[in-house]
Amino acid sequence: MSDSLSLLIYIKNMLSDLTFINGVIATELMKITENLAALRKGEEVLQKSNCLKEHHELNEKIIEIIKKYKIKPEDYETLENHILKHED
Repeated sequence: MSDSLSLLIYIKNMLSDLTFINGVIATELMKITENLAALRKGEEVLQKSNCLKEHHELNEKIIEIIKKYKIKPEDYETLENHILKHED
């Protein structure tokens, strides 16, 4: 394999990993925001707002993006299950 092809594959894999890491960070930050809002304003206020629905939609979009760049299901299934479990 040529050096330039090896470098391209390396960069592609690195970007895929960074996309995954950013997805983890984004989904966890949304959960932290929800938890802080519930602590400050009460769980009832959070439940009445659009935030939970919007966060769910954002989480689904994040998982779609990760699936686009991760080839094997085991690369993203753990995060997908973790996010869905958090939302229950």
